[in-house]
Amino acid sequence: MTDRPQPVQVYLFPRPMLRTSRSLRRCSRKISTIVPCLVLLLLSAVTAHAQMIDNTQAPNIAKGGINKSLEDEIGAGRGSLTTPNSSMCMISHDPFRAVRRGRQLFQRKFTRMQGEGPNEGDGVGDINTNNAIGAGLADSCALCHGRPRGSAGVGGDVATRPDSRDAPHLFGLGLREMLADEITTDLRNIRNVGIVRALQFHHPVTLSLTSKGIHYGFITAQPNGSVDSSKVSGVDADLRVKPFFAEGSEFSIRRFIVGALHNEMGMEASSDPDLLMASAGGRVVTPSGMVLDGSLDKISPPPAQDSQNGNEVDPAIVDHLEFYLLNYFKPGHGQQNDTTERGREVFNRIGCSSCHVANLTVEHDRRVADLETVYDPARGIFNNLFATATSLVVTKDNGDGLPLMKLPAGKSFVVKDIFSDFKRHNLGPKFYERNWDGTLQTGFVTRPLWGVGSTAPYGHDGRSVTLDDVILRHGGESQRSRDAYAALPSRQSSALQAFLNSLLLFPPDDTASNLDPGDPTKANFPQYGHGSIKLTVLFNDPSDPE
Repeated sequence: MTDRPQPVQVYLFPRPMLRTSRSLRRCSRKISTIVPCLVLLLLSAVTAHAQMIDNTQAPNIAKGGINKSLEDEIGAGRGSLTTPNSSMCMISHDPFRAVRRGRQLFQRKFTRMQGEGPNEGDGVGDINTNNAIGAGLADSCALCHGRPRGSAGVGGDVATRPDSRDAPHLFGLGLREMLADEITTDLRNIRNVGIVRALQFHHPVTLSLTSKGIHYGFITAQPNGSVDSSKVSGVDADLRVKPFFAEGSEFSIRRFIVGALHNEMGMEASSDPDLLMASAGGRVVTPSGMVLDGSLDKISPPPAQDSQNGNEVDPAIVDHLEFYLLNYFKPGHGQQNDTTERGREVFNRIGCSSCHVANLTVEHDRRVADLETVYDPARGIFNNLFATATSLVVTKDNGDGLPLMKLPAGKSFVVKDIFSDFKRHNLGPKFYERNWDGTLQTGFVTRPLWGVGSTAPYGHDGRSVTLDDVILRHGGESQRSRDAYAALPSRQSSALQAFLNSLLLFPPDDTASNLDPGDPTKANFPQYGHGSIKLTVLFNDPSDPE
């Protein structure tokens, strides 16, 4: 195995022809299939919109859509490291294709024949105890996560509470999972040290719960082995940091995917082996490298089989979706200038950075690539943004006669401008939300601010129209910073807003990159030649597009 990440090499291949349509060979039963209303990563040789049709089902002259049938995407199923065309083999030997396949599954419009159908209870049941009944019925992940065009961005409204909510973006989702998981490990290690010391010295031991520079309160271990967690702050007593959903109720991308497939699309991944094992108390490492340990965390099992069709989602589909979301790129930066720099300084000075922490370090990065997207009017030939992809893999010859394995290098990585502390906070009654049973949700995880300039309206409920509105809406634990903002001269508050507006999401289909820099001299530019973030050139076989 090599000892350092390999640089991305860009090859100029001719545009491959799309595969011709083939007979669907569908069985009467629903085909195992996939994809939750969530997301992620890069693009292909053809223009792609948020939702995408299957070219083998609906061939078109423009040749725009997904090139493989659903059966082809499932391939040999999960298989093993040495099973060609299986998810396990592809993720380890051809990871960029696996990411691309996950993206296509994310964008795919599923049909009723493929398992899409009425969601949780078909809208009937006790919503006071099961708010999934309020979820809308979608036919693709991209239906809710599809802005900017073709990205895993923001989108549709989903009624998880009476006041509804605005679907969040999924950029940088894998980085959020890894950071939260590492913080959890740190906090639990501190707790374990306290227990050992209390038993050793026969008196209570109180320790500060601090990870990555963020303070999560205190833990007191007793000589009898019990733990007092009454002074834990921002996380549950079990010290599990949960970065997903506004209230912080999930920590696993895989569980998030399977739940969304069920709740928003009516598709059951009931045979998922990882969730079955972990929910029964076992320990499993998913193909994306996430450890799920049912002896340490309560992990919900996958949904029951569909009453008519049994299991509807092959585990390989979940594998590709999880790997895609793990590797989905982080948000970018628009133009930076004196005004945005002044705005960043104001942001820090009035205390916003006490919760919205800018930079955090992942100690063991499980991704296979990183994407840095910045304002570059010279190379950003269509939208003034240019993306630079960097490979994060090491290679290994497994001696199995297959192409070299391309594995995550597992180095540390500084996550810049994420702006979150992964803690729950009470921001005062203006941010409270009603639950279906009449109670109030008062605590919310600090929403990362990266991409905030592209995500209006604001707030989990989408009830703040402007950045100024949502900042002034803050109260509770953030009252002091809110009042400091309200007292700013207009020039400084405008600078702060300019800084936040420079934190952008972007459409991968339309953003030129070192993988596809584009060509403005091409005929019919910018419908053609506008550049894109195209993984195809990194496939083992670039002539076989997804």
